[in-house]
Amino acid sequence: MQIITKILPFLRWFKGYSLDSFKIDFIAGITVALVLIPQSMAYAQLAGMPSYYGLYAAFLPPMLASLFGSSRQLATGPVAVVSLMTAASLEPLATAGSEGYIAYAILLALMVGVFQLSLGILRLGIVVNFLSHPVVNGFTNAAAIIIASSQFSKLFGVSVDSAEHHYETIINVCKAAAHYTHFPTLFMGILSFAIMYFLKKFYPKIPNVLVAVAVTILIAWGIRFEHNNPSPISAIKSAEVQADIHEFNRLTAQLGPLADQRTQTGMNLDKAKQVHDPIGILDADHDLHVIGVKMSHIKHEIGVYRAKLRNLLFTGIKGEDGTMTFYLKGTELTGVNESSPKIDASMNNGAVSDGRTWRIKVGNRPIDVEKVMMTGGGAVVGTVPKGVPALGIPKIEFNVVMKLFPFAAIISLLGFMEAISIAKAMAAKTGQRLDPNQELIGQGLANIIGAIGKSYPTSGSFSRSAVNLQAGAVTGLSSVFTSLVVVITLLFFTPLLYHLPQSVLASVIMMAVIGLINVSGFVHAWRAQWYDGVISVITFIATLIFAPHLDKGIMVGVVLSLCVFLYKSMRPTVPSLSRHGDEDVFRCAVTHGLKECEYMDLVRFDGPLFFANASYLEDQINDRLLKKPTLKHIIIVSNGINDIDASGEEVISLLIDNVRSSGRDISFSGVNESVYKVFERTHLIAKIGDGHIYPTMAKAVCSIHPVTHKEGQEVLCPLSNACSLV
Repeated sequence: MQIITKILPFLRWFKGYSLDSFKIDFIAGITVALVLIPQSMAYAQLAGMPSYYGLYAAFLPPMLASLFGSSRQLATGPVAVVSLMTAASLEPLATAGSEGYIAYAILLALMVGVFQLSLGILRLGIVVNFLSHPVVNGFTNAAAIIIASSQFSKLFGVSVDSAEHHYETIINVCKAAAHYTHFPTLFMGILSFAIMYFLKKFYPKIPNVLVAVAVTILIAWGIRFEHNNPSPISAIKSAEVQADIHEFNRLTAQLGPLADQRTQTGMNLDKAKQVHDPIGILDADHDLHVIGVKMSHIKHEIGVYRAKLRNLLFTGIKGEDGTMTFYLKGTELTGVNESSPKIDASMNNGAVSDGRTWRIKVGNRPIDVEKVMMTGGGAVVGTVPKGVPALGIPKIEFNVVMKLFPFAAIISLLGFMEAISIAKAMAAKTGQRLDPNQELIGQGLANIIGAIGKSYPTSGSFSRSAVNLQAGAVTGLSSVFTSLVVVITLLFFTPLLYHLPQSVLASVIMMAVIGLINVSGFVHAWRAQWYDGVISVITFIATLIFAPHLDKGIMVGVVLSLCVFLYKSMRPTVPSLSRHGDEDVFRCAVTHGLKECEYMDLVRFDGPLFFANASYLEDQINDRLLKKPTLKHIIIVSNGINDIDASGEEVISLLIDNVRSSGRDISFSGVNESVYKVFERTHLIAKIGDGHIYPTMAKAVCSIHPVTHKEGQEVLCPLSNACSLV
């Protein structure tokens, strides 16, 4: 039975399970789903995916993570930080929202799941310790700012291309917002934010996100918030604008063939490498470089035209027959057509302005000149495909897998650290026992099976887990009910989501990430160790500077943490001890300003003695021999030496020779079993000598003190009464 519950841990739920527990789990599951559905759609867009892929990520992962994890209240699904990391990982490979991008995101989820599952099966959950708390704190705070600021464009109702650095993108958003802000869009975002804040503060039991979404959907439907008008290019009364659209289409059409050519050349390069053809490798590499330069140049030109077209503002004139014509702002009063400065006839046929400001909707694809999408309203979620996604294993491409592997490893560790931190916080309240390796298995299976169901990477959510806990969830069955509610929504209720404003999803994300900002974490890290505070701050700054390349910010923090660890390992604390006043303890003489014995030195080595720091111990002992000419005996307090390698053993052997050849003596106290066994195997015990290894420091002092002080001139030795400690 124990083996079965190990494989299927959810069977433990039903021991003593009652109908009352079932009802509580059912209500908790529905409550979490009401928060999860709008949040998942918002996070999907943060990841660069169509919003409905958030529902796909909320379909299977919550159920699988709860069934095979160890926490009974952890709510898994799309989360802000992992969504942002997904976007940062895939941005260099494909255009956000494209078919290739979606395929890579699903493949990334599979890789994350395999990585986590492997760590769990191999019981290697300890590797998450490579992400230290200061690093995670610095990264999380920076990520919260990046996530919140990335939603500004949706909040103001403007569109800009992503720049090389995130701060450049935000500057461009601010410029675009200064040029034109769609105030109904901004109003929807502020209204939803106000609703969520008010309900969270005064009525925390009400699902604030759901209420905000429902209210804004009704308002958007009532006022026709989305207002699009597909029109022929001839309806735009500007020859210059028409020429810009044609040029944009011409440039955009060139990218497809070049991309195909790049793919074929890449295949030729791989073949040349396989057959070791140096000429073929050089030719293919040169061709790839040339194609890359051409594509970069064309993309730059496309970006210029796209920005120009997006910044154009039009007045819409509706004719008697219902057709629309569009004039650039400033030319509508005279009806000037730039190709002919005469009064446009349509202005004299009872046509009037509709009072809206219209813009051209420009994406990454060519504009259909027969149906140029003119938008005079705000952006909404739009059509959400009805039904559950078709299950299927993602297409695995080795080259893509190798490019994504570093990102998959970082997302795996970061996502798991977020999940296990939340699970531990809840376990402290419920008294539940957690198994980090089992949680890795649960998170891994959630991402693997989720990828089969068209999900992108997921993790444990703090906000939804808190809702689950507050709702009184007894077992992980609540997450199963959450998944069922998402399935029902996909099957029957997706049309209700059509009019959901994009700015509301932006406010949902911004509201959620406010809780990620933790300034006190920097202060706490600094108080613990100043260098931890420095690492946290540097990680924070590096993540902001390198964004959207978030992996670089994390790597800076990890490298700094490892450098500090190596430095401390290479130069551990080696204090000289003395008795602290009338207390029966020995403390660092320098730190506490204690008088030291003239003839004995109690040297404590704090850490394992190995190749990286063995010479440091040798230097410290030799330094004491030079500075203390009256010194007669050194006692190595070995309680802190929990391990020793060949280099450490060799240094101790040399120290024994050096100390005794100078006419002094050396002994050891508190040698633990593992170190003692090394002494035995290398026959160092014989060299140390009988009576030179003591079980405790006090016994060593009591035994050696009379010998070293015979005929001594020390007036008052701080170790005189050490025998009272034995």
